[in-house]
Amino acid sequence: MSGSNDPDILNIEQAAALLGVSVKTFNKVLHSQDLPARKIGREWKFSRSHLIDWVGAGRSSEFYKDSQADNADMVSPQPPTSSNGTSQAESPAGRRSSEPSEERRTSGWRLSLD
Repeated sequence: MSGSNDPDILNIEQAAALLGVSVKTFNKVLHSQDLPARKIGREWKFSRSHLIDWVGAGRSSEFYKDSQADNADMVSPQPPTSSNGTSQAESPAGRRSSEPSEERRTSGWRLSLD
């Protein structure tokens, strides 16, 4: 045992409490990161010292690089346009699809103010 009543092996609730996050958040991190853990039967088990080392080994710059790469993947390309300049994303009735587009429908309009 490491401290007074602190166990060395933690279940998911204890591990989440150690890191100061909800079990739901901890579970998301467990599935998206490379946490030091072992699944025994149906339960995840965590070493207190390895979790502390894992947090200490992380770098915020790695998080921001990953976030920027994720955001780059989320940007959708512009829909191709046909020879007459209309978007191919338009339906046969001339209505636009529900997909967002960076080009506004009024981008070519000129208004004359009297």
